[in-house]
This record gives sequence, C-alpha cells and structure tokens, in this order.
Amino acid sequence: MYFDSTYILVIIGAIISLIASWNVKRTFNKYSNVGNTKGYSSQDIAQKILNSAGIYDVRIERIRGNLTDHYSPTEKVLRLSDSVYGSTSVAALGVAAHECGHAIQHKIGYAALKLRSVSVPVANFGSKLSWPMIIIGLAMDWAGLAQLGVILFTFVVFFQLITLPVEFNASSRALEILEKDSILVGDELSSAKKVLSAAALTYVAALVSSVLQLLRLIMIAKGSRRR
Repeated sequence: MYFDSTYILVIIGAIISLIASWNVKRTFNKYSNVGNTKGYSSQDIAQKILNSAGIYDVRIERIRGNLTDHYSPTEKVLRLSDSVYGSTSVAALGVAAHECGHAIQHKIGYAALKLRSVSVPVANFGSKLSWPMIIIGLAMDWAGLAQLGVILFTFVVFFQLITLPVEFNASSRALEILEKDSILVGDELSSAKKVLSAAALTYVAALVSSVLQLLRLIMIAKGSRRR
C-alpha cells in the first residue's frame, strides 16, 4: 500500500523529466539546422576557447551518441558527441563552448565543481544502497534501516542540487565567451542560449524528480513506523 499510494510522485517526476528531455532534443535539433555565418566548427571553437583561457593540456575527442558531450577533469579530455563534433551549427557551438566552460572551471578551481567531484562517490554509494536498505528495512520491519536508506538517498539529492550551479555557470561562461569574441552574433547567440537553457532545464528536472522521490521515501519510512 505504501508504494501504491505514493507512486504518483514517481509518475510526476518521470513526466517532468520526459518533458525536459524532449524539449532539449527538440531545441537542439531545431538549431542544429542553423549554421554560424563564419563557418566555425565545434571542435575549432572548443580549441580556440581553451587556448584563449590558457588551457593547453586538454585534448578534444569525438564520442559516440547524441548529446553525450562532457568534460572529464580526471582525464583532461573534452568529448564532443557525434551530433556536435564537426558541426558548424549554432547549437553545436553552444554545446562545445559549454563543455569548455567546465574545463575553465576546472582550471580556476571553481568551488562548486570541486564539491561536485568530491560528492560523486558518496552519491553513487547512496544511489546503490538506499533502495535495498529501505526494502529490507520494510520487509524485516526494521524502521531504523529504512530510515538510514532514506538518509543515503539524500546524498543523491544533494549531488543533483550542487550540479545546478556548476551547469548554469558553465553555460554563462560559454555565452559570455561566444559574445565577447564575436564567435556568434545576434540571432546566432540567442539561438545558442536557447539550446543551453533547454539543457539546463534537464538538470532542474532531475533535481525535482529526485526531491519527489525523496519525499516518497520519507512517506514510506514514516508509514513503516506507524505500523
């Protein structure tokens, strides 16, 4: 009964995440058909931004997939997906510049990025063990174990919370560079901003979904104590 009565929260979170995912794909696809007037490619711009920031030890690689772009601080590799690498669209340039924003964050020691990096193993630990502990706790009528599982899941929520300033800051840096260096101008810059804003909303949706899941777990744990 506990799972049935609270499952609406999971459904709401899933819908929000699906809408955000659909929106970023729709926005990216729309502006993937709009090339920049100067003919820059995404990897060329990425290299230009890195060099301008005094970053010469980060290599740029192509990675399979669609919007699987990311910067790996441990490897010092900036990976651009098939849909971005080699493209001259304003969408691709925006995404490439965003990933460069993460590389710049790493170089200057951006506090939120450091905190997120440190939180990764803790969040993974919480993600893997929270549900098994809650299920076992409920099945064995061990309220304390179920509550501990809820606490572990808060690490996941915390990780997604600190991800927001990291992603928003990277996009802000990207747009500032694209405008300051006149890489994109006018409607091109506005289009890139729409792509990055849509991408940022996926992180907001992930946080909302996790908060709803946490609320559900709290309700389940409280229900077990009243039995």
